[in-house]
Order: sequence, then structure tokens, then C-alpha cells
Amino acid sequence: MSLLSNSAKSAAIVVGGGPAGLTAAIALAQGGVSTVLAGKRPERTDNRTTALLAGSVTALETLGVWPLCAPHAASLKIMRIVDDTGRLWRAPEVKFDCSEIDLDAFGQNIENRHLVAALEAQARTLPNLRLIEDDVVAVVPQSYAVTVTLKGGESLTAPLVVGADGKNSICRTAADIGIDTRDYKQVALTVCLKHSRPHRDSSTEFHTPSGPFTLVPLTGNRSSLVWVLDPHRSGEFAELDDADLAAEIERAAHSILGKIELEPGRGLFPLSAATARTFAANRIALVGEAAHVIPPIGAQGLNLGLRDAATIGELAAQALRDGDDIGGATVLTAYDKMRRTDVGSRTFAIDVLNRTLLTDFLPVQGLRGIGLYMLDRIGPLRRAAMREGIAPGASQPRLMRGEAL
Repeated sequence: MSLLSNSAKSAAIVVGGGPAGLTAAIALAQGGVSTVLAGKRPERTDNRTTALLAGSVTALETLGVWPLCAPHAASLKIMRIVDDTGRLWRAPEVKFDCSEIDLDAFGQNIENRHLVAALEAQARTLPNLRLIEDDVVAVVPQSYAVTVTLKGGESLTAPLVVGADGKNSICRTAADIGIDTRDYKQVALTVCLKHSRPHRDSSTEFHTPSGPFTLVPLTGNRSSLVWVLDPHRSGEFAELDDADLAAEIERAAHSILGKIELEPGRGLFPLSAATARTFAANRIALVGEAAHVIPPIGAQGLNLGLRDAATIGELAAQALRDGDDIGGATVLTAYDKMRRTDVGSRTFAIDVLNRTLLTDFLPVQGLRGIGLYMLDRIGPLRRAAMREGIAPGASQPRLMRGEAL
């Protein structure tokens, strides 16, 4: 069964209904590409949050999604890095203020459940976007199209498939794309919490010997926490009741937010990194964690996925306008080239930062301290780092610049 009876050539299938997949589907549909999004929502409640950087917020505004998100988001105006390693070589505290680079905010922090709900609401308003909540059981690329089979028996065919189906992607396997992986001996504890003192739109990242302990503002006197721990300690914390865990968090936060009270729901996620050897092949383009997985450090993971989605939407929409094959080699090669530098540079930077926290090698600790000292003391360097972190010069799709597809 073809996706569109009149023009299968102008159609795409997005596999996976997370934030990256939804964004890709909306971008494709608004770019004029008739699109189907197939995949079931995860049964497990996601208690995580995402710090959407300024470019991602601009993209969501351009797609008409942000007005549905804004009431649930908190501005991120100041970012602090505090060396809490207790080691001989300790770095100075570094503060990044958005006003230094003429921004109202670095971005907005939002709970993933609110972001997904807003994306789904916008997706349902688009006449050329069909949502199918069913598991995808097979993806088979052929010379001129890809066939996607659903658990319920329906079969869809289109010249382009966007794989947004996570780290265990069947789309990546179908495209015969290999992946390089690396496991860290770390676990991320995630939880949302209330506190007695205001956060003043500031995030604080304590660098500890086991990894970052990062508090990011939410609406009201609330924040989200990502605490990177060694597996043994994370197991101990998982056994604590809410009151005892809140006390541990308050102690680790040096009481900067006052009294802590946990909200329902905790997450424990083993950390790993992975990068696909190519981001597109055989009429399948990978976005989000199907293409790359990085530790939750520096607010890069989903922002990279949204740039993936914006890029494939832009390229496919332009190919359609030009009368070209939207899933052909020209589009897929361009997509891989446009995304590789952005993903590679951020994966490398996060890996280096994480390793410098874990190492006991004094010269490496010293180099990390010197680097943070330079960021603290040299204004032009600090501002350049902020601009690159928020809006990468090497890869800025049109949606991130506020331009419609």
C-alpha cells in the first residue's frame, strides 16, 4: 500500500514519536512534504527535562509549537560552573550571563512531557501529517522507496524514511549503518524538586569526582537535577526514601536552593556515548539518538536532535520544490555532511570534559583548571564559547534562524 495514491514521491515516513521525531515530522509537513509519523509513545513516564537552547526555541517558535510550551518553561539566564572535586588542582567558579552576548536568555528549561504534548498538539493540526500510534516491526529499503510495516499489519511506502527510533534503532539496522559505542562507568540520577529559595533563572553545575551535579531552573521554586554518579553510589541512592535522598541532594548542592523536597518520579540512566558511522544511507536519515547518544552534560543531547530534524526537513522540502528525489543520494549526502561536524565537535567536547572529571592524573586536572580559569578571566574567549554553545557556527539550519521552510 503506497503512502499517497497520487504522489508517493512527495512523501516521507518518520519512525519514532519522541521530540526529535515529532519535530522532524512537523518540519517536513510544514515544508510541503506529505508525511506519516509512525510509532507508539513510550509507556514509561519520562520525568526528565530539556534545556532548550535559544536556537531550538526559535525553531519551535517558527513551527508554531512554542506558544504551547511557553507556560511550562523557565528561562535560563545564568549558568555557573563550580569545582566541587576537592582536589589539589581546583578551578575557579565560572559564571556565564546571557546579557554578555545580548540575549534575553540562553534558553528555556521544560519537562519533556510538556514538550512532547505541545509537539503532538501542533502535529494534529497539520493536514498533510498523519499520526499512527502503532509499533513499527520492519523497515525494508529498496532502490526507489522504503517499506515500513506496522504491528497492526499496515504497510507504508515512501522514498524517504526518517529514523527517530532511539539508540536501538531498527531504521539504522535496516539502512546497514554501523555505530561506534562507548560505555561510561557512570549513572545519571534524574529528579525534579521543589526548594525554599528562588533559583533566579540560574543553573548551577557542580563538578564532582564522579561527574556533574547539575541543577536547572523550572517554573516557580522548582528545579530539575541531573546527578552523575558511580554505579555503586547510584544504587545506594536508589534505595533511599524521598526524605533521605532530598537531604543528600541538599548537602551536595551546598544548600544554595534551601530546603529540598522531591517531586514524584526518579530516573536512573546508565551513561554511554554512540555515534553512527554515517547519518544517512539507503533512503533512511537518522535523527536524535538513532544517530548519536551523548551523556547529559552541557545541554546538548536533544538540541542536537532538534537540529537533525530541522536539517532533514529543510533538505527534503528544498528537494521537493526543485523536483528532486527527497530520499536520494544527493539529499542524504548533504544531510550527513551538514550534521557530522556539529555532532562530532560536541561529542568530543563532552567526552573530554567528562574524562577530566574522572581522572586522577594531576596534569590533566591542572589543564582543566587552567581552561576554566581562562574562561573566567578572558571576556572575549568566554563570550565566544557562549555563542558557539548556544548557536554553532558550523551548522545552523533555517528553522534555528527563524526562517520558515
